Amino acid sequence: MGGSTVRVAALADLHCTKGSQGAFQPLFAKITEAADVLLIAGDLTDYGLPEEARVLARELTALKIPVAAVLGNHDIESGKTEEIRHIVSDAGLVLLDGDACELKGVGVAGVKGFGGGFGRRALGPWGEPIIKQFVREAVDEALKLEAALARLRTNPLVALLHYTPIAGTAEGEPPEIFPFLGSSRLEEPIGRYPVTLVLHGHAHRGKVEGMTKNRVPVYNVSMPLLTRTFADRPPFRVFELPVVETGVCEAPRRRATDALAS
Repeated sequence: MGGSTVRVAALADLHCTKGSQGAFQPLFAKITEAADVLLIAGDLTDYGLPEEARVLARELTALKIPVAAVLGNHDIESGKTEEIRHIVSDAGLVLLDGDACELKGVGVAGVKGFGGGFGRRALGPWGEPIIKQFVREAVDEALKLEAALARLRTNPLVALLHYTPIAGTAEGEPPEIFPFLGSSRLEEPIGRYPVTLVLHGHAHRGKVEGMTKNRVPVYNVSMPLLTRTFADRPPFRVFELPVVETGVCEAPRRRATDALAS
């Protein structure tokens, strides 16, 4: 039973604007040289406008490797989600929302996620209807992630989110906004499947790395965070993942070998 290694690049929080023409092409060209696959953990656009998505679609022409992404909260802002989805999908980007795909033998389960807080401080479905609706959204996103993970039998297996499933990679953000940065409900399905690593964005001032309670590595790949933390390197990370050619998850969880792109 043979295998190979696939280099997976990851970033998040591009916040592409109508004035970003030419801003991302050099970055995507570097990613093409450094990796075999690119995963984008949400906030593709700044205000969720189709005009912004069209700029990003043109920028993506510099990318010569397969790419998958999830939406972020900024992509939802203007209520134009379906238009954005069509624009970036026509540009070759695989947009996941409770879906799964396989890129170069790497299984990717993607969902935006939602807030709600973490552990014993997580918001419960009690009281006003608007609170119950908020919690219901968090639960629904976790169920979508579980459904996506259940579709995959690949090794490795990556969970791609926008919101964080753990508090650890949100540390550094103001404590008052923690409930809006992620939800430990997202951690529950991750713990039930042989996930190799988790990627997310959203927490621009969080930490670059953490771990679930089941010791699955979690990486915050927000571009603003990577730019500050690794000022001498392009704002993306590359993970070298061994791929089992059978496509069946047989090996136990293992920590991904992480190499920053130079």
